[in-house]
Amino acid sequence: MNHVGAVILAGGRSARMGMPKAALPFGDTTVIERILDQLRPSFNEIVLSLAPEATELFSVERAISNRADLIVVRDAEPWTGPVPALVRAFAAARSGIVFACSCDLPLLDARVAIALCAMVESRDAAIPEIGGQLQPLHAAYRREPAAATLAAMAAAGEARLRTLAGRIDARRVGEAELRALDPELRSLFDIDTAEDYTRALRLAFGDR
Repeated sequence: MNHVGAVILAGGRSARMGMPKAALPFGDTTVIERILDQLRPSFNEIVLSLAPEATELFSVERAISNRADLIVVRDAEPWTGPVPALVRAFAAARSGIVFACSCDLPLLDARVAIALCAMVESRDAAIPEIGGQLQPLHAAYRREPAAATLAAMAAAGEARLRTLAGRIDARRVGEAELRALDPELRSLFDIDTAEDYTRALRLAFGDR
């Protein structure tokens, strides 16, 4: 697709993991660098959303200092959740369609991300739904209507990102449709705990 961008949220507290998920080693690189390497060839721009520098537990920006093509934005306040973070990130983006994801998806597949962007078509979003649960941080959005709705949510104090789907014209992409692209749904596998991290390493590299 032409003129598609990507947004990666990497400003969370990582409380359950106990250390910044973006900085976790993954093969010869880190989780955030692996995500960037996966997305860069397919997207015109990438916006990386980070916590305020004073509260950042690990300098993600320093870790990716050789990636001059990134647009980096920082939250105004630490750990306020994905809604205000997306407001800032979407404001920094210029692409009409934006794929938004979290930084804890080490098995992210750009082919799935691009397919979701294509599924937006004339609607406002294409959001996967797995086991009855929406996945708004592995989803594609038409930037302007999504940004306006997110800004209204932030102003109203609405922190639940999943409510976005009911406020815009969102296409819910079912599990069967996703499995046609990604049979094991690896692209959506997020690492919230040490056990998740270990499993992701095994999925990616086996037992080496």
